Amino acid sequence: MTELKRILAVDDEPSMRRLLEISLKQAGYQPVLAADGREALGQLRQGGVDLVVSDLHMPGMGGLKLLETMREEGLETPVIIVTAQGEIATAVAAMKLGASDYILRPFDLETLEIAINRALSVTRLKIENQFLREEVTRDGEHLIGESAPMQKVRHAIAQVAPEKATTLIVGETGTGKELVAQAIHRASARSKSLFVAVNCAAIPGEMLESELFGHERGAFTGAVKERVGKFELADGGTLFLDEVTEMPIALQAKLLRALQEGVIERLGSNRPLAVDIRVLAATNLDPLEAVKSGKLREDLYYRLNVFRIDLPPLRERREDIGLLAAHFLQSRHLALADDALQALQAYDWPGNVRELSNVLERAAIMCNGDCIRKENLPADILTGSQQGAVTPIMPQADAVLPTLPAAVEQLEKNLILAALERTGGNKSRAAKLLGISERSLWYKLGIYGNAEQEAPAMEGKASS
Repeated sequence: MTELKRILAVDDEPSMRRLLEISLKQAGYQPVLAADGREALGQLRQGGVDLVVSDLHMPGMGGLKLLETMREEGLETPVIIVTAQGEIATAVAAMKLGASDYILRPFDLETLEIAINRALSVTRLKIENQFLREEVTRDGEHLIGESAPMQKVRHAIAQVAPEKATTLIVGETGTGKELVAQAIHRASARSKSLFVAVNCAAIPGEMLESELFGHERGAFTGAVKERVGKFELADGGTLFLDEVTEMPIALQAKLLRALQEGVIERLGSNRPLAVDIRVLAATNLDPLEAVKSGKLREDLYYRLNVFRIDLPPLRERREDIGLLAAHFLQSRHLALADDALQALQAYDWPGNVRELSNVLERAAIMCNGDCIRKENLPADILTGSQQGAVTPIMPQADAVLPTLPAAVEQLEKNLILAALERTGGNKSRAAKLLGISERSLWYKLGIYGNAEQEAPAMEGKASS
């Protein structure tokens, strides 16, 4: 379904309205007609009008008064004024009141089309600029790390970026899911258009629909002006839906329809709008577990999971910690001492790269010189580093070697016990710490029988 821009033609002469109607249809627009400024205001207040083409002189309410009233009421629809050859000064006055352009009568279809396209393009640029101003300042961070897991992620990005395939990015909180989405966008054919990110967990459910699809003026209490949604804003570019599993189930159905049909509707409107976007989604949950628990629609999961990228937690790429630290400290012109680096590499980083960035920022504040040392790191990092160090037990030279399966089983059992102790018995957090699903942890606990009872007694032990 193709979107037709709705152009409101305002003129008190029936013959002129008819001419505008025919011209607009020939140009590929949907014409809406009004006989004067008051009638035009009624149409504008209902919403759904993309542009106004208005005569200057009309009984009741003329073009200038229409512009004044639109400005007073916050109606930002672009207006093109139609005027006669001898009224250039009046047309300039209209421009000062907010008109986008003016054309002289008599005009031909080409002149009208050029004016309309110019006005709509300017409006689009204004919306994009407003979005960019409102966006949280991005520092242009790129993916950092040379470990094998990060090389695998880079390879996946290179594979999927040239395609239009919807991509699901899965990883723990703080692993850099949005950075991966930005990298895909930059390497795609859409890189010159907008990258629009929406954090579904940060926006209340009742507001998220308007945020995504936009709304018309008066669509609900407080909707004093029309709003362009993120789908419209990302037209031609990339829409990133972060923490998509936090989106209300009812809204997921509407999202699925938008993805399948490439068509949306603003709240309070029944006018379909065609959008050409590439959707990237992310979650910090196991998607299949989210489907089973009812947090994610199964049909939406299959629609999002055309291509999947799994991000490694920081504890699985400890060799990248030095590179990440150097990046975070570069702007402060600080170095990192070896003892501090060793402590950072021994810590398990449940908050991943985001936690590392915050820890280094605090350490930079505590550092008096030009080098961060171990004593500048927070106590919880040092304590966690000591607890988290896993030293493999090597048998004595003359000792009887255990079989490999038995040794692996014992090591796995010890790691599970250590994780349960670290998390106070919380199995969900222990599973994340071990890099496995909670179901896998329960399975292994069943295999090892009394493994959980062997863990030291802990206050406030939770069973998740």
